[in-house]
Amino acid sequence: MADDDPADLETRFRAGDDSALADAYERYAPLVYTLALRSLGDVGDAEEVTQRTFVSAWRSQSRFDPEQARLAAWIVGIARHRIADQHELRARVRRLHEELAARGEVGGDEVDIVDRLLIADEIARLEPVAQQVLRLAFYDDLTHDQIARRLDLPLGTVKSHIRRSLHRLRIRLEVTYGAHRS
Repeated sequence: MADDDPADLETRFRAGDDSALADAYERYAPLVYTLALRSLGDVGDAEEVTQRTFVSAWRSQSRFDPEQARLAAWIVGIARHRIADQHELRARVRRLHEELAARGEVGGDEVDIVDRLLIADEIARLEPVAQQVLRLAFYDDLTHDQIARRLDLPLGTVKSHIRRSLHRLRIRLEVTYGAHRS
């Protein structure tokens, strides 16, 4: 690390200095990893949480306020949220597996079925119009124009719903995909 002064690191981090992210990772990743591993008990999940913690920290670095908390405490706070997210994800996957078992659908294509159930669950969390648009696009295989006509929506609105919804789904499922396939 170029500088051992935590205050300097905090200033550089807040200013968006790329080297500050590397320095913060070098300094605090072992702590984040240890917290995640102790809570989750899985090396892969701990590595994933560590990575997601620093991605989240960097994306929200403008919200870091050294007057409110030290960088280490702020990063640990983010890590605690990512750890909680991972526990929630595990619970959701466990519920989906139980649902599959109850339906008698556990078998050779179990991962594909879990994927479909996870996606259906995430779509159900979208606002009603966005749900309707995505279902028509992906389950009924309608074009944007057909959806716009069927729902009496402007074409641009349909495209916006699809784009925003897919972005939300991608963000929420990035973690899911890695977690239940490992």
